[in-house]
Amino acid sequence: MKPTIVSMLTACALVASLAACRGSSDTTSGAKAGAHGSVTAAGSTALLPLVKQAAADYQAKHPDVDVSVSGGGSRVGITQAAQKGVDIGDSDILAPGEPSLVDHRIAVVPFAIVANPAVGVKGLTTKQIRSIFSGAVTNWKQVGGADQEITIINRPRSSGTRSVFVDKVLGGAQPIESSTQDSSGTVVGMVNATPGAVSYVSTSYVRDGNVLSLAIDGVAPVAANVTTGTYRFWSYEHMFTNGAPAKDAAAFIAFVQNDTEALTKLGFIPVSAMKVK
Repeated sequence: MKPTIVSMLTACALVASLAACRGSSDTTSGAKAGAHGSVTAAGSTALLPLVKQAAADYQAKHPDVDVSVSGGGSRVGITQAAQKGVDIGDSDILAPGEPSLVDHRIAVVPFAIVANPAVGVKGLTTKQIRSIFSGAVTNWKQVGGADQEITIINRPRSSGTRSVFVDKVLGGAQPIESSTQDSSGTVVGMVNATPGAVSYVSTSYVRDGNVLSLAIDGVAPVAANVTTGTYRFWSYEHMFTNGAPAKDAAAFIAFVQNDTEALTKLGFIPVSAMKVK
């Protein structure tokens, strides 16, 4: 009897061991069942709509690859890529302090000064924008709008959108301290819901009259004005990798760069369309 019992126990242990091994091979860091490749990307929320759409399109064509996408801001994307926490760091800005990172230009994104629909203006001059974000102008009637107190909604300092805004519009000056929102989508929601609110965001989040997209010095934030350099509040969008990207990451980056249908549909501009640098 003893050999029989030992044999049975051994067999049970073997079955349990095989089951455990089989279970662990089916799940890989959140990848969907059956996937044997993965790509992780994080960073810019301005670029997020395009990366999310591209991830869905790519996985539909490559069901064996799991693509995980998140936001967090451009500086978060740069840091995560530099520390190899993600395969791809999405960013609105360059990463001069990270020599290990390889830059892959993806697209051009126009940004806009956005305001609550009831503020009563359709555009602002650069001087007026600087006066608002410095705190010198506090009511919309001071710039030709409604008698409504101005509420500034900023992005955190980790935001690439904020960095581009400071560089391209504010002339290097930081905006006054105010309420901050971490993501572009939240900014648009807050501006829409807050009387007198003003902020800055990628035009890919402006749709269906949810907020006013204001002209700057009489120039609207549309593709034709961006590509010719007439409208200056824009930036290249980057995907950074730590060294040369692995096969799956390289394939996904190439897919995003060439997905011109998604680019234009979501309000981005192909790099090849730019007539100025």
